[in-house]
Amino acid sequence: MKRNAVAIVGAAETTRLGVVPEMSQIQLHADAAFNALADAGLKLQDIDGLACANETPVQIAQYLGLAPNWVDGTAVGGCSFMMHVRHAAAAIEAGLCTTVLITHGESGRSKIGKPPIVIRPDSLNGQFEQPYGVMGPPTLFPIPVLRYMKTYGITDEQLAMVSVVQREWAALNPRATFKDAITVDDVLNSRMINYPLRLLQCCLVTDGGGALILTSAERARDFPQRPVYILGAGESVESPMVSQMQSFGSARAWRQSAANAFQEAGIKHADVDHLMIYDAFAHLPLYGLGDLGFMPHEAAGEFIAARHTAPGGRLPLNTNGGGLSYMHPGLYGMYALQESVRQMRGTAPAQVPGAEISVCHGNGSIFAAAATIVFGNCV
Repeated sequence: MKRNAVAIVGAAETTRLGVVPEMSQIQLHADAAFNALADAGLKLQDIDGLACANETPVQIAQYLGLAPNWVDGTAVGGCSFMMHVRHAAAAIEAGLCTTVLITHGESGRSKIGKPPIVIRPDSLNGQFEQPYGVMGPPTLFPIPVLRYMKTYGITDEQLAMVSVVQREWAALNPRATFKDAITVDDVLNSRMINYPLRLLQCCLVTDGGGALILTSAERARDFPQRPVYILGAGESVESPMVSQMQSFGSARAWRQSAANAFQEAGIKHADVDHLMIYDAFAHLPLYGLGDLGFMPHEAAGEFIAARHTAPGGRLPLNTNGGGLSYMHPGLYGMYALQESVRQMRGTAPAQVPGAEISVCHGNGSIFAAAATIVFGNCV
């Protein structure tokens, strides 16, 4: 993919976030899509490419009345939308389409029109993990944590600081679900969910949606919003079973997707002004700081505890409040992307002064998939 060849020209979330019981999942997709179209000054007939997850492109195209020339239904969990951005950029460069709409909507809390999640008994998870009692992300995500903490000397207090710092960012965001300040003691005294993770170290469960619109950089100059350029991207997958990760101390798909994105963008870690790391649970930003190459894993806990990722810190991280305090409907990647776009436009509620490069990293299906996008706001 060519650096700066494609830009995001429309970005918006649903009119409401949090608890939206009057809208079904597909309506959330549509609400986000129309908000993004308005943001870009476009109409539905201007769209000739479509990508989405959790609802198929066939469903969304029919519901919106689209007849796209290019579609992408990649669905690998929460990082699907980062992959959509990468795939859409490649499609636009290849001349397969000119203007791509990426949508997400999820009734994670109200469950209006949300199909049940089914683990097929013939799947690898169904055969080799579920029979042993794992019950979804709150059970699966913590499996590597104790090994990670032991290997790298991460303390409970350092892990708790992830939630504390992200709540500080959320307090600056009017759209965040939780804004009240919390302390390390508050986190450690909250209800145990699955050791060592307490309630305040687990993501929210909300309703909401978001949408992005991409086009060529050449056309992007004619749109009302400041273009946000795609500098580089990467993606990979590992194993659908967390028990079969190459290492509990590192996620191979994370390392691979990030390395490819940084190489394609032609940037160094010191060039990054703003960082979004998928945070369904509090340990994921620690994995991200290490696997994305910002520092050795053993330094990540102290780095966050020393407030280097907090407001005013040298590496602002998850500045919308993240999945822990902003919102998290189930698949979170779209909302990390939205915050990167806001930061690059200069319109974020907690704006990082002078930010020119944002790295947005997503995770899918525990540690099964990963994708990384590097954004910039200068040609």
